[in-house]
Amino acid sequence: MKQKLSSEFIFQLFALLIAVIVVHTIYVGLVRPAADAHIKKEAALQAAGTEYVPERSMAVVLKDYEQESCFILLIWALAIMFYKARRGVHEQQLLDRRLLDIPEGTSVLPEDAREYSRSLEALPEREQDYLLPRTLLSALQRFATTCSIQAVSDTIKESCEVESDRLDSELSMVRYIAWAIPSIGFIGTVRGIGDALGQAYKAVEGDISGVTVSLGVAFNSTFVALVLSIVLMFCLHQLQLTQERLVLDCQRYCDKRLLRFLVVH
Repeated sequence: MKQKLSSEFIFQLFALLIAVIVVHTIYVGLVRPAADAHIKKEAALQAAGTEYVPERSMAVVLKDYEQESCFILLIWALAIMFYKARRGVHEQQLLDRRLLDIPEGTSVLPEDAREYSRSLEALPEREQDYLLPRTLLSALQRFATTCSIQAVSDTIKESCEVESDRLDSELSMVRYIAWAIPSIGFIGTVRGIGDALGQAYKAVEGDISGVTVSLGVAFNSTFVALVLSIVLMFCLHQLQLTQERLVLDCQRYCDKRLLRFLVVH
């Protein structure tokens, strides 16, 4: 378990670093040059006094630092969820295997529990850490020590509930990012409005270009942040749904493949 937490932490750290490098490179090389070129073009047309219809540029919408930060956080959160979803897929694949080969009509007695545990203990170390093998092994060990079917049922239920709580708590970082993205957007809104108010004297003199640019920063940052937050929350809910199904399927597997075969004299 400690090794798993260590590897997951390292993955998250490298995922954040890669997200920062990739997003910043795209912004420096593509987004901001395109936005600057569009702004200069608009300013030239306005200075020439010709009639034109202002075009909304996606590069201008995305160019500010708040939007860049939101994209970095989004990619980081998606990487974390991908890591957890991949593990969930591997755990789900175990449900299609007969980890316990108990023929129909067989009665499993407490003294037989040790024999059936060997097949679980023979699994690779990585698979032994998954929910299903851990739950089955705990159930067999409890059956061997207590000779109680009710105790086995309680063990299965408790193990699944603990796993559900653990999976939920491990998503706390993703939930924080989902909260932080719109918050960063609102920071951009406050910054843009503050800059606009600071240039109010120019608007009084007839030059509203600075106020317009600052208000664009305010509204663009909020718009991008809210859109990305919607995308992130959708992916988060899909991951939670998959994890909940995994826990329920594991409990059903234990009931079908183990619990109904147990017999106490």
